[in-house]
Amino acid sequence: MTAARSRGGALSRFLAVDGFFMSAGLAFFFLVSLIPILLLGVSLVGFVLSGEDAARQVVAQLAQQFPVYQKQIVANAVRLAGALTSKGFRLVSGGTDNHLMLVDVFSKGITGKLAESALHDAGITVNKNAIPFDQNPPLVASGVRIGTPAVTTRGMKEPEMEIIADLITRALKTPEDSRALSMVRAEVEALCQKFPLYPA
Repeated sequence: MTAARSRGGALSRFLAVDGFFMSAGLAFFFLVSLIPILLLGVSLVGFVLSGEDAARQVVAQLAQQFPVYQKQIVANAVRLAGALTSKGFRLVSGGTDNHLMLVDVFSKGITGKLAESALHDAGITVNKNAIPFDQNPPLVASGVRIGTPAVTTRGMKEPEMEIIADLITRALKTPEDSRALSMVRAEVEALCQKFPLYPA
């Protein structure tokens, strides 16, 4: 789930679910890119470490944390996929064993384009995506692509995946009802406030 298309302060209000923007590799690259900033902080605090030693320590710590983060991404994806399936959505692959899932929303009478728009209005960012043997043109599509790296980065775990599946289901039940979508959006924002992007 990503927060790529939000504006300014709205970034932290969006519950992003598109693994394309926040893949595990991208997250690792982002964390590694913080090394120079961390090194500057280490030297300013007055630790007596050479830059090379500090860099090794930071990389060693990240190397220990990253596999845990990756496992949680997959565990969250598996739980979200199961929760969506139990709510009547068809997953194109029948489930997932990675950070992404492709959900056939056309089987519920909704196009991928409409689902993407409705979920955006509800504060949940996904991407429309063609599915195998798609009856709709690519710019309309019959599916949505959902991923879990961004919500995992926020600190969400399996219980929150059940909540997210419920929010998605409710938003797509009435995709053109702005009142219903705004009610879902309020719950999305409340959930995001429990898991801020930048903890105080």
